[in-house]
Amino acid sequence: MAQYVVRIRTPLSPGVAFAFMADLTNFERWDPGVVRAEQVAGVRPGPDAEYDVTVKGMRKPLRYVTNEYEPTTRVVVQARSRLLTSLDAITVEPDGDGAVVTYDARLTLNGPLGVADGIVAGAFGRVAERAATGLVQALSGTRLENVAA
Repeated sequence: MAQYVVRIRTPLSPGVAFAFMADLTNFERWDPGVVRAEQVAGVRPGPDAEYDVTVKGMRKPLRYVTNEYEPTTRVVVQARSRLLTSLDAITVEPDGDGAVVTYDARLTLNGPLGVADGIVAGAFGRVAERAATGLVQALSGTRLENVAA
């Protein structure tokens, strides 16, 4: 399994930061690896929301399904394809007048491909690093220490 965790302090209120992060259509605004993201189920971010996220280099979009939804504090989404499973947990905590956003992404190769997880971890780290930089900019924030996997 490859894992990447980034923590960002933002001047946005927890509610505003959560609303931005819970709406996966915003992926393409901060993750340079995302070509398109659209909501395909549910009327807004929430427990019934599903998103099709098209990533560079993949022919078919990944369908992200909301597994957990705790308004203003936590959302967990998962995408599963024949090749991989992506599990993304987003938490938002109050921090003075702003918030701290933690984005925890875990990528696992499925089936026999799982033996290559170690190789994928390095490439995933580089891609995730570019996304983290975009997220810091989108949240007008500052990056806190990285959390080791």
